[in-house]
Amino acid sequence: MTAAGRRGDLQQSFPDVQAFDHRPVLLQEAVRCLRVIPEGSYIDATFGRGGHSALILQQLGPSGRLIAFDRDPAAVAVGQKIHDQRFQMIHAPFSELTERLAERGIDQVDGVLADLGVSSPQLDDPQRGFSFRSRGPLDMRMDPTRGEPVSAWMAKASPDELQKVIQDYGEERFAVPIANAIAARCASAARGEAEPLQSTEDLAELVVQTLRRCRARREPGQHPATRTFQALRIHINRELEELTALLEAAVRLLRESGRLAIISFHSLEDRIVKRFFRDAAREAPPVPGRGISRSQRALLCGLQDRIGRPAPNSRLRVIARIRPREEEIIGNPRARSAMLRVAERCGATLEPPR
Repeated sequence: MTAAGRRGDLQQSFPDVQAFDHRPVLLQEAVRCLRVIPEGSYIDATFGRGGHSALILQQLGPSGRLIAFDRDPAAVAVGQKIHDQRFQMIHAPFSELTERLAERGIDQVDGVLADLGVSSPQLDDPQRGFSFRSRGPLDMRMDPTRGEPVSAWMAKASPDELQKVIQDYGEERFAVPIANAIAARCASAARGEAEPLQSTEDLAELVVQTLRRCRARREPGQHPATRTFQALRIHINRELEELTALLEAAVRLLRESGRLAIISFHSLEDRIVKRFFRDAAREAPPVPGRGISRSQRALLCGLQDRIGRPAPNSRLRVIARIRPREEEIIGNPRARSAMLRVAERCGATLEPPR
């Protein structure tokens, strides 16, 4: 489907929402894997600009229900313009999922979907500070109404703290010299001997100069500051901790045979999802998914799939692992690193949450 077609579908589902050029990755595959039932209740844990929610609502009947979450006020503002009695928008991070649903009397749902990472509108807005490609404040918060901007954290962080974040969350080989350069610049600024790191351009240029002195070789086509920006964003938003909270909350909320679909965009996120699914499935036989054709893979998401036999007391069974098609990558380069993992809730009894 073309971008114009996607915007048209969104506008048809949400007539009060202005159309925008934002293309959710693996849109059709993710929603198909949820196996939406008309009378079901579903959670879109990352509303963004409503692409997944629009498609889910198209498949829900009059008694169906969709609850969308997002911690970005700009995304929440879009969701609040949707006038559909089946839809509800909630401003909250993943870690508040169970609490916010309990406030509304919801303790079970039929499916949970999350599209992780930074959305195109966030990257394209210089004032959010996510991108080094345009000048903006060093903020990087998903929710600018909570916490501190990354510039404030860097100003007080030690070289060891900076190194750990850049190395662990950015998988940056040159974390030590980059951390030392940031710490030295912040210390000089505190003494009034240098300008503080306040803009995305300031930080990107500092990283470029540092790596140039190290004679570091980077991956072709990748900006030298990519890994540092990723690491700082993950840290300031506690993204990996929030993801872990989402996974645990989702598996407790799902009814038996309910589906959990997670789209990740880098190895740190995908590793957490993969391991969580594996551990929740115990030693269940893996679902066939590697080395199969696209048509066979599509069958994994069909209404009749009952794949594999879970181990006793398993909470989940793995259903599918899907990457974007080449056509989607060509039309939307952001999709290149995407990974969709899907699991289904088994019937094991869970202990009540503490």
